[in-house]
Amino acid sequence: MTASPIVEIRQLSKTYPGAGRPAVDGVDLAIAHGRIFGLLGPNGAGKTTLLSMLCGLLPPSSGSLRIRGQDVRHQDAAIKRRLGLAPQDLALYPYLTARENLAYFGGMLGLHGAALRRRLDYCLDTAGLNDVADRRVETFSGGLKRRLNLVIALLHEPELLILDEPTVGIDPQSRRFIHENLKRLNAEGMSIIYTSHYMEEVEQLCDEVAIIDHGRIIAQGSVDELLAAPREATIELRTSVPPPPAAQAALRALAHVHTAEFDGKFVVLTSAAPQTVAPAAMRLLHENGVETTSLSFGAMHLEQVFLALTGTRLRN
Repeated sequence: MTASPIVEIRQLSKTYPGAGRPAVDGVDLAIAHGRIFGLLGPNGAGKTTLLSMLCGLLPPSSGSLRIRGQDVRHQDAAIKRRLGLAPQDLALYPYLTARENLAYFGGMLGLHGAALRRRLDYCLDTAGLNDVADRRVETFSGGLKRRLNLVIALLHEPELLILDEPTVGIDPQSRRFIHENLKRLNAEGMSIIYTSHYMEEVEQLCDEVAIIDHGRIIAQGSVDELLAAPREATIELRTSVPPPPAAQAALRALAHVHTAEFDGKFVVLTSAAPQTVAPAAMRLLHENGVETTSLSFGAMHLEQVFLALTGTRLRN
């Protein structure tokens, strides 16, 4: 049975004044309730603009955007009660303690008295901050700040949690802690939209992924579906010695090879016919006195899919 959508976007566009092209260009997107949905795209692709419109922070130029059937433009207050946003830029007061930050933002969200105290306790426990709850945030590590930034978005018990680069610049322990909590929140029924430049995070966490570039959704599906979709594949070979210039030139000239990159003993080819190119490349290398020690081809991970679709690596 297909889960009902919590987010429905139809022909959504946004053009900034004076811009030569739309930042978001006719996006159609449906996100099912109860999923962790990954939104990927290079810098300037339109992710931030799309999320800003989703949160009601930016009006669209055209199209419609609904959360639980409610129009974001016309039911702003009701929508904001359903949303929790943890922005990439930390939204914290450094001279306040963790508890004081939570109390301040809780009050802004209309929480008071016993209800506020209950949510404060829950958020401090979820973030693992009980032992440092009364320390000023300016003394926190990057990982502790990210944890606090995340749970502020949980204060009002939202149905949909939007996370913009929630683990950027933090230590592996804090990243793992955040991932475990997100999985738990999702298992309890919370829907999550997740953007990240760490492709391995998206592979591990997300039920479904959309890739946006130049303001348009260029691919969408589960991780397995994106990996299985036919497209120009990446062929990666590790060799016994660096291929000499003659072998590099011959590989570049090989039939069906689109691009060829060389980095010491590492060779990366792209081709729409990897089953033909891979054995031919190994044979050519052997003829030039170079043995292949390992070989992989196809979309083995999302980074390769992203590179094939956009022509750039995500972190670039």
